[in-house]
Amino acid sequence: MLSQDQIDFYRINGYLGVEDVLSRDEVEELRRVTDAFVEASRQVTETDSVFDLEPGHTPEFPQLRRLIDPSRQHDAYARGLRHEKILDITAQLIGPGIRTNGDKLNMKSAEVGSPVEWHQDWAFYPHTNDDLLAVGVAIDDMTLENGCLLVVPGSHKGRIHDHHLNGRFAGAVTEPDFTGEGAVPIELKAGGISIHHVRMLHASTPNTSGKPRRLLLYMYCALDAFPLVQPINAWEEFNGKILRGEPTREPRMVSVPIRVPLPPAERSGSIYEIQTVLEESKVTPDDVDSPGEVTSLPSR
Repeated sequence: MLSQDQIDFYRINGYLGVEDVLSRDEVEELRRVTDAFVEASRQVTETDSVFDLEPGHTPEFPQLRRLIDPSRQHDAYARGLRHEKILDITAQLIGPGIRTNGDKLNMKSAEVGSPVEWHQDWAFYPHTNDDLLAVGVAIDDMTLENGCLLVVPGSHKGRIHDHHLNGRFAGAVTEPDFTGEGAVPIELKAGGISIHHVRMLHASTPNTSGKPRRLLLYMYCALDAFPLVQPINAWEEFNGKILRGEPTREPRMVSVPIRVPLPPAERSGSIYEIQTVLEESKVTPDDVDSPGEVTSLPSR
């Protein structure tokens, strides 16, 4: 469980790093499974419903930048989504009732890996309240050199930045004077987790090291946070995403800043594809101040 100091740090800064959440055996299983998916991607030539490919991907040199909906692809990822230790930590930050609103596995191969431009998850999926967060499970050690997560402390309490370009949603901050000044990296050992608030400004640079960086991302929201843009097409399916707690018909409404991602993006697909409309990257390690706060929990 998190200490009160850790909880206070998250409330103030909007992020947290926690070491030793997964055991060595759990990490090794995730690595084996992920390696198998990378191997399988050799047979794929275009991005599809499972494999999101880097532009330089070839059968000889497979470069998978994202595994889509990993919890649907393998039981190891599905177990991670419901990991009791992760859910216990999440419950301390957003409450006991927890629903998942998605998952993905972002990968940066050695010396490659697409950057993720500065953005706020809230710009993609605003809800009736902002008790939402993302947990990133470090399958490999995460360092500044291999493209770890960058965050701007305290930005989860600020405004929602413009994520539109030429009138269409672009999936990244597009304000011309924006920089990621003051950003810090969340550096972790494999088996640790990063946590960032849904309104947190965050990004990641390409991998300039000789080691891979694979980050398994689980998105969680409070049970009474209802989506404002994405329609609830099937009540049973919506409630099937509940991990803890019972269904409710009473959304909790909180006054928070919102920008809707409409009109929709010019290009459909993952955040990588959506962000290709940008003219230049705003992600640079020069904006990084110092190592991020990492608060350790005892090893299992």
